[in-house]
Amino acid sequence: MDIAPGALLKTINSPADLKTLNREQLQQLSDELRQYIIDVVSVHGGHFGASLGVVELTTALHYVFNTPDDQLVWDVGHQAYGHKILTGRRDNFITNRKYKGISGFPKRSESPYDTFGVGHSSTSISAALGMAMAAKYKGEKDRKTVAIIGDGAMTAGIAFEGMNHAGVSDTDLLIVLNDNCMSIDPNVGALREYLTDITTSQTYNRLKDDIWKALGKLPVGGRFSRDVASKIEHSIKSFVNRSSNLFESLNLRYFGPIDGHNLMKLVDTLSDLKNIPGPKLLHILTVKGKGYSLAEKDQTKWHAPGLFDKITGEIYKKKYETVQPPKYQDVFGQTIIELAEANNKIFGITPAMPSGSSLKFMMEKMPERAFDVGICEQHAVTLSAGMATQGMKVFCNVYSTFMQRAYDQVVHDVAIQDLPVIFCLDRAGLVGEDGPTHHGAFDIAYMRCVPNMIVSAPMNESELRNLMYTAQLDSTKHPFVIRYPRGEGVMSEWKTPMKEIIIGTGRKLKDGHGLAILSLGHPGNFVTAAIRELRTEGLDPAHYDMRFAKPLDELMLHEIFGKFDRIITVEDGTVTGGFGSAVLEFAATHHYSPAFKILGIPDRVVEHGTLKELHHECNYDAQGIIDSARKMMEDVLQVH
Repeated sequence: MDIAPGALLKTINSPADLKTLNREQLQQLSDELRQYIIDVVSVHGGHFGASLGVVELTTALHYVFNTPDDQLVWDVGHQAYGHKILTGRRDNFITNRKYKGISGFPKRSESPYDTFGVGHSSTSISAALGMAMAAKYKGEKDRKTVAIIGDGAMTAGIAFEGMNHAGVSDTDLLIVLNDNCMSIDPNVGALREYLTDITTSQTYNRLKDDIWKALGKLPVGGRFSRDVASKIEHSIKSFVNRSSNLFESLNLRYFGPIDGHNLMKLVDTLSDLKNIPGPKLLHILTVKGKGYSLAEKDQTKWHAPGLFDKITGEIYKKKYETVQPPKYQDVFGQTIIELAEANNKIFGITPAMPSGSSLKFMMEKMPERAFDVGICEQHAVTLSAGMATQGMKVFCNVYSTFMQRAYDQVVHDVAIQDLPVIFCLDRAGLVGEDGPTHHGAFDIAYMRCVPNMIVSAPMNESELRNLMYTAQLDSTKHPFVIRYPRGEGVMSEWKTPMKEIIIGTGRKLKDGHGLAILSLGHPGNFVTAAIRELRTEGLDPAHYDMRFAKPLDELMLHEIFGKFDRIITVEDGTVTGGFGSAVLEFAATHHYSPAFKILGIPDRVVEHGTLKELHHECNYDAQGIIDSARKMMEDVLQVH
């Protein structure tokens, strides 16, 4: 489908073209930019509401600042679609998040305008401060650095760490706080309430605005008078309001709040702030999904709605959606409620992903026992550890890629103390279009090397329920990882009675001859499909669902290595240090030396694409397993 940009937008191939427009044309350009995002995302998919909310800000930033010499750091890339379109990627925008197409997030290798790669939130202030400090050291006095951070991202500890340093850095850094009360789900915590208070505080903001406007009218010259105004304003704020303004207390000069959809106000304000030295913060108020009424009304639903009819707002369902099994996430969400109804020690914790993880079901039904703690993975883990010291059974549900941010807490606060926190690692393995910042590639490797840790993966929804049941038993005394993939499972009848799984035991799914295939987790279903094809060729591999990467089922492994001299392992984690490595270590320790092949995520950065495309590229889909089995059994095939 041909999607044409508007008359002005089609002339903008870089910010240099944008700067040739007069101020009156900027609003038309912003309107066309917003419509182009709607047109493309409705047909090709992607994130939606976040970029609509910053259209005017994006236009103003590139109009005022000399990008890419002046550096913009977006936090996170959900906001950056308009930025990509205005910086030379307009015609390629239809490939956004598609295999071999442009990334859904800013990416340094993609464009010089993408100054810092992002995907995980809250990194912009630290990264931008580093850039500003380097510019100061190199004597680049005219170079400006801007961090654009959403208020949801501001809840993370690293954002506060960055601000704490920025306030004493004496660098030319501007932080733009995009305040829309949303990340993916509504924001939580005291910071949200504080921003609401400061937004509605009339006395301080009216005093500051009156001084700014009055001194701007002095006849001694606008720029000079604004500089004077800035100094006077800073003195008054120090005297009147320093103790009541969080950002001023951190030594960041605070400006705002202003309407983030008033383009002329943004241009004027940014132009003024560009010439004020030192670290400063501009607080703007925006609406996520601005310009598309349905997205404004239901901001979580329209964060990334999939394909939709832009006129009616109908979100297209996949053809198979009514007959497919439920998502692993929804099985988790329903199962934890069942368990919590029977065990009053169970709690649920998630760092800002209640909808994505489906903990929202428990939060609605048991609000006193299920909590969204904001974008604070470290806090989520240590909070869970603290509850575990008091005998609680805490399911800490964190996306695999985000758990990387709390690794010290996993080791120091949970594993060393041997506390039975249950880590449900959602989105384990490859995740598709979100790409390398979101792939859950490393958790098997980074969890199995930690003492006291149990690392498991269900092959299907029933096994997920059984592992969750096992993890919350009083007899389970150690930290317990359950990793599962994004999206649909394989069982239509999944709501079976739960039963205990003996920790460290696998199961033989199929006996065979010549070759054993050992799988961990969901890829076992790829193995099942591959074996059906291999049997038509006269090959008869055995299949073992190992269930645990740590501890391994050593009795079963002795049986396997005693019977088979050809072994393939399959996992949706990195082949370096993962499940296959664990099995190979076992073989070496016990002096087994079979022909061995590890299938999984290769030791390189895997880009974005559909799961089918990426599994095929990484060679551990059914066809990859078939090809590996054929090669390993070439002598048998030649006989046939």
